[in-house]
Amino acid sequence: MNLEFWVVFWIGSLERGERLVKWKHLRSAISSCALLSAVGLRAQVSLLTTVDQALRNSTAVRMAAADVQRAAAGVSEARDVYVPNFVLGSSVGYTYGFPIGQPTIVNVSSQSLIFTFSQRDYIRSARAALNSAELSLADARQQVVLDAALDYIQLDTDQRRIEVLDQQNASASKLAIIEQQRLDAGVGTREDVLRARLLSAQLRLKRLHIQDDIDLVRERLAHVTGLPAASLVTETNSIPPSPDLQRSDPLAAKTSAMNTQSVRAAYANSLSHQYQAFGDARQIYRPQIGFGGTYSRFSEINNYQEYYLRFQHNNFEAGLQITLPLFDATRRAKENQSRAEALHATAQADQLRDQSSENIVLLEKSLLELDAQKEVAQLEDELAQSQLDAILTQINSPGTQPGAAPLTPREEQQARIEERRRFGEVIDAGFEMIKTELSLLRATGGIESWYKTLSHP
Repeated sequence: MNLEFWVVFWIGSLERGERLVKWKHLRSAISSCALLSAVGLRAQVSLLTTVDQALRNSTAVRMAAADVQRAAAGVSEARDVYVPNFVLGSSVGYTYGFPIGQPTIVNVSSQSLIFTFSQRDYIRSARAALNSAELSLADARQQVVLDAALDYIQLDTDQRRIEVLDQQNASASKLAIIEQQRLDAGVGTREDVLRARLLSAQLRLKRLHIQDDIDLVRERLAHVTGLPAASLVTETNSIPPSPDLQRSDPLAAKTSAMNTQSVRAAYANSLSHQYQAFGDARQIYRPQIGFGGTYSRFSEINNYQEYYLRFQHNNFEAGLQITLPLFDATRRAKENQSRAEALHATAQADQLRDQSSENIVLLEKSLLELDAQKEVAQLEDELAQSQLDAILTQINSPGTQPGAAPLTPREEQQARIEERRRFGEVIDAGFEMIKTELSLLRATGGIESWYKTLSHP
């Protein structure tokens, strides 16, 4: 497979200098080319590369980043009301008789806010909203890391399951042949043949289900990473061992929940609504001071000089505008609405905190059970392997145990099928274990720290 890359750099002369390609853009292009080359040649992608690509291409991360930009613009908008604006216009027109309006050839006006009790709260509200958006972005990144890592590990686990099922099905096929031979020889029963064929059919059906899962996971990873689905072959060595997590009590779980980005983002959003409500409550019975200025260039086409004694072309005005709202039903309703939104956001943050705390406790309890299940599965697999070794030794070295009944190839295949089944349970238990551990890291806000500890292959 030949893979060609064409990199074109365009350097054009501008009035202020030359357009140069920045080194970081060049380095990004080179790394992307190297990644595509590795994918095309080896058809393998490591866990770290998969998560990196997911973070770069995730739509959830891109939307959260856009929310951060919007919140930052909201802070600027709330703060820039103190910066005077400048508007340039013209209202030239012909009139007959006594002139109406101002025949301005050029009109320049400027306005700005000087003081209000509410604007400081609005700025604080915008900053809290920006903090909430940044925390939501961090939370979105953690979710992407978890989803990409779990999909990658599931894909690798399913591939191992396929290998185990193929080995198990090979033994089941041999067992079916043996049972048919025993039936033909008159020493077996038709039920034994049917059971062997049924076992082989069940294994093939299970393999089809797992293959469907593999195709679905590959397609999902392809959407997240932007890589071709057919090239997503895992590297088992790139998957680190399960993280060693410390168990905590319910109080520590609540503390951990308060430190997660999602809960902190919820409380920051609640604080933003509270500041908004404070600002709306200060709109009435408090003075507001603004500044305004206008320069106008008048024309003579409207015969102003005939109706006014002292006509002049250049005119300028500037001053302060002081208002004291005494009654405004609309603003009062807006205050009540903002206060209700603040109460709702606070209750929602408390609910998310409690749910996160309960989820952490549940995951920690599940880890204890999964750890015990994994140990049981490993011991059962070791026992099945020991029994298989004993059977193989007795078959290969008959007569080593005086008085023992000779073992048959039928018992050998049954032992192989059982050993592979137990080994498959070990694989399943290991996947459930690391899935719960990574979910617990996600719940406590440590999944991205775990991802950053991965070393590049």
